[in-house]
Amino acid sequence: SPPMSDAPKVLTERHGDVVLVTLNAPERRNAIDQEMVDGLHRVLDAHWHDESVAALVLTGAGDKAFAAGADIAQLRERTARDALKAINSGIFQRIEEFPAPVVAAIKGFALGGGCELAIACDLRVLGESAKMGQPEVKLGIIPAAGGTYRLPRLIGLGLARELVYTGRMVDAHEALRIGLANAVVPDAEVVPKALALAGEIAQNGRLAVRGAKRSLNALSRPGQENALAFESSVQAVLFDSDDKKARMDAFLHKQKKG
Repeated sequence: SPPMSDAPKVLTERHGDVVLVTLNAPERRNAIDQEMVDGLHRVLDAHWHDESVAALVLTGAGDKAFAAGADIAQLRERTARDALKAINSGIFQRIEEFPAPVVAAIKGFALGGGCELAIACDLRVLGESAKMGQPEVKLGIIPAAGGTYRLPRLIGLGLARELVYTGRMVDAHEALRIGLANAVVPDAEVVPKALALAGEIAQNGRLAVRGAKRSLNALSRPGQENALAFESSVQAVLFDSDDKKARMDAFLHKQKKG
């Protein structure tokens, strides 16, 4: 059945001192489009100054995906100017800077922008079905919403280069081994485990945890502004390249043929 266009793209639910945030476009594998970005901004705004929030848990509706990156048809039309607006980069930046920790609860695919969203969170709980990756180069572009900046800080430069250059996906257990995941549990336990982890954080000094997040962010982000700007300008050039158009056309054509 066609998706109900009036269903909100982002849902929230309060669990004590923890807010569960759900990306809600399961029929499109929770693809990150402008509407979802706007919804996330609204949720962050609503809780930004709320001292009673100990942590956020972020997950995707359905079993297929946490978030499967941008909508390729939308991406095919994006221009250099769009790349420089850094639409996804901006929201992921705000998630990283949200005063309280953010725990990603991941089932199924977290690819492209979905992977970049996951690594902008503080912690990641993966289900057995989780698959993470940055397949952008296959489409003639780069991970430019913090991917080339955050991934090496998380898993080291050597592995980040490998994942970005090959575009391959890693499963939950490899993700755990390389430091991309904090925990792996059966799919049914992903959200409960993430809420439990957030609950553990909630028992500690609220101001202390927030101060720790600020401090960890500050210490791990030398030259961030320059790095993110550089990423966007590389993407701007690629967005207007013939190779990008050809690769995205081929992808969309293959998708149509099923």
